[in-house]
Amino acid sequence: MTKQRMKILLVDDDEDILEILEYNLVNDGFTVFKAKNGAIAIEVAKKVIPDLILIDVMMPGLDGVETCEQLRGNYDLRNCLIVFLSARGELFTQLAAFSAGADDFINKPIKPKLITAKIKALFRRRIIEEPKDVVFKVSGLTINRDEYAVSVNENKIVLPKKEFELLALLASSPNKIFKRKEILHKVWGDLEVGSRTVDVHITKLRKKIGEDHLKTMSGVGYKFETI
Repeated sequence: MTKQRMKILLVDDDEDILEILEYNLVNDGFTVFKAKNGAIAIEVAKKVIPDLILIDVMMPGLDGVETCEQLRGNYDLRNCLIVFLSARGELFTQLAAFSAGADDFINKPIKPKLITAKIKALFRRRIIEEPKDVVFKVSGLTINRDEYAVSVNENKIVLPKKEFELLALLASSPNKIFKRKEILHKVWGDLEVGSRTVDVHITKLRKKIGEDHLKTMSGVGYKFETI
């Protein structure tokens, strides 16, 4: 996919921010669409299927987290990158964003050149880390990377994007111990999130797929253990 073909949807209730970001991204060769709230963003996203959505957290009506959750529930948008842009940088806000399916979180005030650089890095990483096996099965689990779908003993379960990516990573190499830093790098990239983020996602996964597979290696990391 070339840069000229990459489509970015900007979602913010601040017209000035939309104009500044649009100006910089268009000048850098991207095709840009805009929406001033979450409801409009969902409709636009369904029509244009953007490669990336840059979305504000605090908006009237549907906030960014709620909008992200709805976007992640749309099959046609399964490969879309979602980046949050917010003046609220508290840990709980970032955790809520990532739990909803965010790929990155950028703090305001906006720095257009930094945002463009992060967007390019996300696109590069997505191309480099394109998985070889789209569908694989292990110990009663079927994982479909293309559809972001997981089945446990043929019972389909729904996972937010980061939970899915974490499970897919661990299950891709059964019985291998993944260190926390490796997990953070491969699932969250260069984001400044703590190792506690991994623990939270592991806990949620255990509730959904059971306690048998995801094992904690004290002081080291985690592994997917076959039965």
